[in-house]
Amino acid sequence: MHQTLHPHSNFGERAGASRAPRVLASLAASAGVRFDGDAPWDIQVRDPAVYGRILRRGSLGFGEAYLDGQWECARLDELFCRLLTADADARLDRKRGLRHLGVVLRHTLVNLQALHRAFQVGERHYDIGNDVFEAMLGPSMIYSCGYWAGASTLEEAQRDKLDLICRKLELKPGERLLDIGCGWGGLARHAAEHYGVAVTGITVSREQLALGRERCAGKPIKLELMDYREVEGRFDKIASVGMFEHVGRKNYATFFARVAELLEPRGLFLLHTIGNFARVRAVDPWIETYIFPNGKIPAASEIARASEGRLLVEDWHNFGADYDRTLLAWWDNFLAAWPDLKTRYGERFFRMWKYYLHCCAGYFRARQGQVWQIVFSKRSRGFGYRSVR
Repeated sequence: MHQTLHPHSNFGERAGASRAPRVLASLAASAGVRFDGDAPWDIQVRDPAVYGRILRRGSLGFGEAYLDGQWECARLDELFCRLLTADADARLDRKRGLRHLGVVLRHTLVNLQALHRAFQVGERHYDIGNDVFEAMLGPSMIYSCGYWAGASTLEEAQRDKLDLICRKLELKPGERLLDIGCGWGGLARHAAEHYGVAVTGITVSREQLALGRERCAGKPIKLELMDYREVEGRFDKIASVGMFEHVGRKNYATFFARVAELLEPRGLFLLHTIGNFARVRAVDPWIETYIFPNGKIPAASEIARASEGRLLVEDWHNFGADYDRTLLAWWDNFLAAWPDLKTRYGERFFRMWKYYLHCCAGYFRARQGQVWQIVFSKRSRGFGYRSVR
C-alpha cells in the first residue's frame, strides 16, 4: 500500500528524503504548525519515514501514515483547520508536480460516477455496518449537517434541519415527495409524519435500504435501491440531501435535467449539498480512497452552470459553519460507543474514522467547505417564492 525509505534506495530517492523534512517543516510553519512542537495541533513524529512518505504521496501519504501510527496529534481538527486555512494542501501538490497530475487526469478524463459505478460508494462506505452509523448519528440517523441556529443538541439540530427543508419546500398534505439519496429514511419519515406527504426515497446502499424500510414501516413511504437516472414518474416536490457530492462534474447537467423532468410544473426542488469555496478538479485522495470513492465536491459556479436553463434558483442558503459542530458531535457519539464496536472493527478503523471526522471538521472550520441549501423551481411555477429560515 505504501512505500518506505530503504538503505539501498537510489541517490534521487535519498536526496528527496533528505530534503523532505526541510520542505515539509517550512510548509507547516506557514500554517503555524510544527513537527514535534508542544502545541496541541502540532505533529508528533513517531517514524522519520513519514517525511518522505508525505512528499511522495501528498495528502494520501499523510493520512495513510496516520493510520499506520507514524505520527500523532492531540487536536487533529485544529491541525487541519490551520493547514487548510494556509492552503498547505494545494501548495504541497504544486511542490509534488507531476506526481499529483495522475489524480487530476483521472478525475478529468474518466466519468467516475457513471451509472455502472453508481453503487460503489454504497458498497464501500454506507454498507460498512449500520451499527457504526446508529452509534454515531443517534436516533435520527441523519448523515448530513445539522442546523444549529436554535439547537443545543445534535438531535435538535437534525430535527430543525429536516423541518427547515420541509418548510422551504412548502410541503402540503397529499403531495408526492421524491427524496434522492434518502439514507435511512429520516427526511421521508419526518415529512410523512408532520406534513402528510407520500414519499418515494431512493438510495444506492443496501444496508440503508433495509434499515430505512424498517424505520418507515406503516407510513406512506416507498424506499427503493435505485440511481437517480433510473427514477420514473412526476413529483410535486423533490429533495436531495447529502447526495449531490456523489454525482460528479461530468453528470451535473444530467442530474439537473433529470430533476427538471421529474418535477411538476409548479413544484420545488431543494438541493442540500457540501460545496467547495473554489472549483477543484479532484477530491482529496485520502477521502476518496478510504471514505467516499468517486466523490466530488461542487463549486457554486458548477451548480449554477449545470442548472442554468433548466431550473430557476429561488434561494441559496449557506450554513457551512454548522458542519464543524455536527462532525464533532458525531465524534463524541462514536467515541462513547467505541467499547462496543472495537471488537468488530479494530484499531485501524478507529484511527481511520477519527482522522475522517476531524479532518472534515477542520475543512469546514477553515471555510474551504460550505453547506448549501438551494431551492429551485421551474419558470412554469408562475409566481414568486418567499424563503424561510
